[in-house]
Amino acid sequence: MKSLWNNFKVAFAMFSKIPMPRADWTKENMKYMFCFFPFIGTVIGILTMAVALLGLRFGYEPGFVTVVLVLIPVLVTGGIHVDGLLDTSDALSSWQERSRRLEILKDSHAGAFAVITAAVYFLTWLGAFSQLYGRGNLHAIGILSLGFMVSRCLSGIGVITFPKAKADGTVAQFSRNSSDVVSRNVLIFYLVLLLAGMMWIHPVWGLAAFVAALLVFWYYHHMAMKYFGGTTGDLSGFFLCLCEVGMAVVLAVISNF
Repeated sequence: MKSLWNNFKVAFAMFSKIPMPRADWTKENMKYMFCFFPFIGTVIGILTMAVALLGLRFGYEPGFVTVVLVLIPVLVTGGIHVDGLLDTSDALSSWQERSRRLEILKDSHAGAFAVITAAVYFLTWLGAFSQLYGRGNLHAIGILSLGFMVSRCLSGIGVITFPKAKADGTVAQFSRNSSDVVSRNVLIFYLVLLLAGMMWIHPVWGLAAFVAALLVFWYYHHMAMKYFGGTTGDLSGFFLCLCEVGMAVVLAVISNF
């Protein structure tokens, strides 16, 4: 039990800004880390539903509430995945050879395409939440709240199963320290439960959001292999951001019918 608790702490310490008791980043304490990665999405989902419910209950202006909803994932994670989105955007937009793209991923400077991507990304979130919250659609917001776990399950599966673009990268280190078979199977089990939960809220909307997540996952694999020769931490963040905003857009569109 102590080892599992340490794995939980390491997962939250690495992928969130939620204060955690100290745990050494040893192989034993990282072995099942990805099994707990989706629970950061649970926190984001709970906060998302809570803000939506409180906003409707106390009559806050939709514009104010939607901005808070957009910021929740960034505040919980510290923007670690958005950083990957922007770095990957710069690398993809460079149209350089593979080795140069990998160098750009490590560059701490934000290029023009990263700035453009950030603006488009947050405006898309704002539009999606404006549609969902503006109509008081708590069922769709509930599905999206589960989607924050779906994205992390798929991201973890990608880290475990995809080839690594860099043998000495963070993702490669995490993969070496994890119990791949156990973690992968646990994440797949979570996905089955999450799909059931999303479809229980609304069969059509839940299935549509889940399929959207799978399509983005397919694109992520194709892009990572074609342009980088495997995945990295930045590419994982890129996927997670696109997966979540993709589900939000699909729900905003389909729930209007």
